[in-house]
Amino acid sequence: MDHDTLTAGEEGEALEVISFNVDGQPYCLDINDIIEIRGWTPATPIAQAPHYVKGVISLRGVVMPVIDLAARIGLGGMEPNDRNVIIVAQTGQGPAGLLVEAVSDTMMISKDQIQLADTASGGAAPEFVIGFLPLEGRMVTVLKLDLLLGRSSSRAFAETF
Repeated sequence: MDHDTLTAGEEGEALEVISFNVDGQPYCLDINDIIEIRGWTPATPIAQAPHYVKGVISLRGVVMPVIDLAARIGLGGMEPNDRNVIIVAQTGQGPAGLLVEAVSDTMMISKDQIQLADTASGGAAPEFVIGFLPLEGRMVTVLKLDLLLGRSSSRAFAETF
């Protein structure tokens, strides 16, 4: 499945997502973009990296960036602790880690449950927000990985080398 799975497809088509918390708020991503979930590992800082890049860690010999998701989406930053986790995602540039508070759940949803951001927010949502998923009295923000860690993020990260 490609990274456009959340925006393309038949009405009612099932989609598996992973939900997690950032700054106390629920978010989710297509589980097909996720490689693994691991505990917080201190990252090696990189000089002049973008403010949302915590640094790099080694994933079985592959160096990957760790992105502070709270900082990346404009919610300030996180001071990581042992309760936090890194969601390892596959991007066009290779693996990248997303620092989040905690992973909540994996769940099957229907794509037509997602209320598209441009409609629901009156066009005010950032480009990496696909839409919102009303679940059990709360709104889960659906993120698009390629846009969240896409061209501008990978270019900014690559420019640090």
